[in-house]
Amino acid sequence: MDTLSALADPTRRRIIETLAIADESVATLTSRCRVSQPAMSRHLRVLRECGIVSSHSHGQQRIYSLEQNSLRDIDDWIALVRRTWAQRLDAIADEALRDVTTQRTNKSTQ
Repeated sequence: MDTLSALADPTRRRIIETLAIADESVATLTSRCRVSQPAMSRHLRVLRECGIVSSHSHGQQRIYSLEQNSLRDIDDWIALVRRTWAQRLDAIADEALRDVTTQRTNKSTQ
């Protein structure tokens, strides 16, 4: 599964939001996301396989962390989309201004 597909699930997004604040145990994530432990394990496996989270043992607990640069590709993609839309919206605004200017010029020459 790719990163965007992994983020399509609201529970996985909640996990990422939680881990962005602090590393957490599976039990804490399960409680905060209000899902069963087996469901949480499946969600964490998907995120781990995509490289979004990693885990380490701390005594009997498994602690999960958000990987620092794991969402960089998505951030880069969003920046590209924003630039593209900004350019398109600027072009629309320029065209609208040209139309207004042309209409004013036509009215003043009549």
